[in-house]
Amino acid sequence: MTDKRIKKFAKILVGHSANIQPGDRVLIEATTAAEPLIGELYAQILDHGGHPHLQLAFPDQEEIFFQHANDKQLDFIPTFRKLAYDEFESRIRIHSETNPRALTAVDPAKQARRQKALAPILRSQMWRGAEKTFKWVTTLYPTEAYAKEAGMDYEEYKDFVFRACYADEETKDPVASWKVFETKQQEIINRIEGGDKVEIRGPNVDLTLSIKGRVFKNSFGEHNMPDGEIFTGPVEKSVNGWVRFTYPAITGGRVVEGVELTFKRGKVVDAKAKKNQDFLLEMLETDSGARYVGEFAIGTNFNIDRFIGHILFDEKIGGTFHMALGAGYPETGSLNKSIIHWDMICDLREDSVIMVDGELVYKNGDFVI
Repeated sequence: MTDKRIKKFAKILVGHSANIQPGDRVLIEATTAAEPLIGELYAQILDHGGHPHLQLAFPDQEEIFFQHANDKQLDFIPTFRKLAYDEFESRIRIHSETNPRALTAVDPAKQARRQKALAPILRSQMWRGAEKTFKWVTTLYPTEAYAKEAGMDYEEYKDFVFRACYADEETKDPVASWKVFETKQQEIINRIEGGDKVEIRGPNVDLTLSIKGRVFKNSFGEHNMPDGEIFTGPVEKSVNGWVRFTYPAITGGRVVEGVELTFKRGKVVDAKAKKNQDFLLEMLETDSGARYVGEFAIGTNFNIDRFIGHILFDEKIGGTFHMALGAGYPETGSLNKSIIHWDMICDLREDSVIMVDGELVYKNGDFVI
């Protein structure tokens, strides 16, 4: 019997996040582990008059690729995926791994080479998304492997995921709930957008940066599900100070713990980590934009009340802020370009403040606006 929450989840993704219209071509990216959600999405996209196209992977596919791919294959740009990102009206990607750490042993140089090959696809997503010609959405289907990573029982994990997305049984109208989110966050943005100097102070951070001339985006479920953040791209050379990220930074199956960065005129000039520091330093050398910040964001989803080891959820934790090294979102005004976009999260729920132009706007995990 299909979980009723999956149908509600698909309704959010199709009707709210991607806002599928008649004639929309929709790429669905997932592994076969997400089959229940894929089937519901397929049906609902058809009901909305769209044209679903499936790009499915078997659970170990990426691991096998890196084990066997030669240099030419690592450099190859996937034909159909590139076409879809360049021409389709929408894309729904469903994280649905059965082994989240499958790439842990892969040579970082191979991963970096593959990221470089896929960079044109990422650029299409960002630029067409900014132009509102490509409705891209990223979400997650709960698997037992994700539950294990989060240190949770599978049923508990499913409850957590659906509650974070407002697809739980207690939420009568999930779309209306996300609209309330939109309204509250817009009130915050209206207060701080147009400012200049931002100061973030706390036990784990002492940073300043500029948001002058930059646009804050209101994330209420259009591109990510779950969602709950406001974000912008800081002025590239304005970031100064240090931050110790309180949660592990995860990318490409690698877990880097205890990351501490020092910035001068926007650039990372010193980087440390308690675990996998070599990988951190290698990623910082990916390209000229990798040492600069492409995104500054504040998490606002208090239904996400713990770290689970997946950035789609963790960056939205209510009472945290995160920064992404590398590529910025053009719609924020960010000019930083890179083939990486690596989010790192810092807790602000104790003895922490955010000031904008000398005015207190945030204290101990929540806005005071």
